[in-house]
Amino acid sequence: MLRILERYILREVLVSWLSVSGVLLAILIPYQVARVLERAAESQYPRGVVFELIALGAVQNLSLILPVGLLLGIVLGLGRLYHDSEMSAAQACGAGARPVVVPVLGFTALLTLLLAMLALQISPAASARMLEQQREALRAGQFAPIAPGKFSTFGGGSTVVYAQSADKDGTLLKVFVQRTRGKQLEIALAQRATHSYLEGGDLQVITLYDGERYEGIAGERKFRIVRFAENSIPVRLPPINGGATAVRGLPTRALAASADLEHRAELHWRIALPIMAVIMALIAVPLARLAPRQGRYARVGYAVLIFFVYINLMIAGKTWIEKGVMPEWLGLWWVHAAVVVLALVILFLPRLLSRLRYRRNMARWVTA
Repeated sequence: MLRILERYILREVLVSWLSVSGVLLAILIPYQVARVLERAAESQYPRGVVFELIALGAVQNLSLILPVGLLLGIVLGLGRLYHDSEMSAAQACGAGARPVVVPVLGFTALLTLLLAMLALQISPAASARMLEQQREALRAGQFAPIAPGKFSTFGGGSTVVYAQSADKDGTLLKVFVQRTRGKQLEIALAQRATHSYLEGGDLQVITLYDGERYEGIAGERKFRIVRFAENSIPVRLPPINGGATAVRGLPTRALAASADLEHRAELHWRIALPIMAVIMALIAVPLARLAPRQGRYARVGYAVLIFFVYINLMIAGKTWIEKGVMPEWLGLWWVHAAVVVLALVILFLPRLLSRLRYRRNMARWVTA
């Protein structure tokens, strides 16, 4: 009987976890798609790279989706059993806490191993691959041949080129170029133009022939007109500032061997994610317990609050380690302890207050 009950509880938790994780992933994917498409439009990424960048971004999001999905999955799955009095019936038959704790902790152990692989190996590899693909896509998009009859953007949007037509040898005809340098605006019109690449492809030079250039500040009436026989416009490939993405792409071994605070903070973050899943499960089991006549979703708000506090404290702790505000040896362990204390307050404070009110009312009844 216990085996049947354990499988039944495990199925409820697993279905709820899959549902919650799927919904969260479906919410985050459109945001990821919008970011990738925005960058693709700005930097003219090839079409084939866009889908891979979206998939890599989804892999990175899994490290945060799985713990919160586990917390809400346990609360919703067990909450339904308590709400429909199925758990009360099982306990009345002498089931005890074992049928609840064993399947939940077993599933949590497997999920923690998966999350450890994601946080320590798969997600860093996905970040490194994403940064590499962004660099290659930017180079391919920026250095694609200038097509006549189409506006082409270079230099991170600082230079716009348009050609009415082109010869067979690639020479552009009837060329329009707009270039922005700070507040200075330059507009050039030329009869023909050529483009070439220097410095290993990181620099593109657009050479204009037989034209005019207008220089000035937008909104002001003072413009300078320059007529030229030949004018070269260098357009450098904008560097990709990897920043946090570059650190997230470093292997875990490299972070462990580094003394840089930013690298150490990233290492503590990766270690904290699997531990967060374990603590979420330990909190979710007592949190899912419902009182009689309490709604199925009565504890969902508390679960969301705990996760919100948890993730924000982790982000703050990581930032403090990077800036040297908090000692690196302390890591993010204090965050786990703080969340456990918060969960204990949420679980036991209402009971304590209820007992105090009961004793106060009894004391008044006795004295009366």
